[in-house]
Amino acid sequence: MTTRHAAISGASIAGLSAAFWLRRTGWEVTVLERAEAFRDGGQNVDVRGTAREVLTRMGLFDAVKDQNTTETGTVFVDSSGRVLAELPDAGPDGATAELEVLRGDFAATILHNLPDGVEIVYGDTVSGVEDGPEHVTVSTAAGRHLRADLLVIAEGVRSATRDLLFGDLVERRDLGVAMVFGTIPRTASDDTRWRWYTTTGGRQVHLRPDNHGTTRAMLACTGDFGGLGRADALSRFRDRYAGAGWETRRVLDGFDDSEDVYVDQLTQIRMPAWHRGRVCLAGDAAWCVTPMGGGGASLALISGYVLAAATAAPGRLEDGLAAYEDWMRPLVDDVQNFPGWLLRFAYPRTRFGLRLRRLADRVFTSRLLAPLTAKMTQVASSERALPPVESVRAG
Repeated sequence: MTTRHAAISGASIAGLSAAFWLRRTGWEVTVLERAEAFRDGGQNVDVRGTAREVLTRMGLFDAVKDQNTTETGTVFVDSSGRVLAELPDAGPDGATAELEVLRGDFAATILHNLPDGVEIVYGDTVSGVEDGPEHVTVSTAAGRHLRADLLVIAEGVRSATRDLLFGDLVERRDLGVAMVFGTIPRTASDDTRWRWYTTTGGRQVHLRPDNHGTTRAMLACTGDFGGLGRADALSRFRDRYAGAGWETRRVLDGFDDSEDVYVDQLTQIRMPAWHRGRVCLAGDAAWCVTPMGGGGASLALISGYVLAAATAAPGRLEDGLAAYEDWMRPLVDDVQNFPGWLLRFAYPRTRFGLRLRRLADRVFTSRLLAPLTAKMTQVASSERALPPVESVRAG
């Protein structure tokens, strides 16, 4: 039997998971990545629910756990840093998960454990796709022409290849929230907890420890910051956060010198179908759930496994891709469909709204309601058993 070839565009968690599992099930795999080299860094992600079982089946559970950020819990603080409430410990899938890691560390662990034979091409992108009944031909900006049986688009929320091939199906839902992330120096006042500060004007400040001797910081606020470059975005954030209090000035000053500042206008991607012909989507390119929903990295990891399981058996590829989508969609819908009031609750604009938010924080983290609150972090979890994957010795 001729070995099937999969081309994957994007070398972050979804793309690397697909590469891992497709190769494990006998495919030849070529991964195209726009960046000139592996993209390290990034903020906290976590492995939850069904993704924990996928990681175990990869044999990487302990390797990822060893990359833990050192975070031990999550607290809400006021402008003086005083703890107002603490989110309940919900076991391995709590607000601070057992497998709480940095995106770059997580992706690097998968990258360094890919089965032999996965080819990764850096510094190249898809420029054109011809999808035929027998194969798909992928042209790249560097002049490559890849003939494959399957193309997996795992490029992220603003995927150009997805828009080229599925543009008529893409619904972008702007949540009206902007976030800026970055790494700043650790100070003596930092501890091992995720400290979460909310104030008026729809503004939040977050500080989280990492395992590299620095602190991961985030500012999140309501508004439209889309399309702004780094300098303009940081200037807008300075204006918006004037008088916000707590550690705001330190965070903004730290961002000025940080090498990995990233600004994101939170946008969900919703699509009625994630496959067409011999092309399918995975990860944020298909269903970006945003940090508001949570579980994006877990869904990305699961998607690679389910895709390989669904397409491993002989038969029409279209049927396998339909089965992949069938299995994944309930998990995605569960995360994307959070209640509309959550945004207003998370980002109060007035002093009265802030008082209500802080009262609610105390109530929902009380001993009586803590079990209910803990369930809110249970994402990317399915009661269905994972479909079986029969590994094929590569080589």
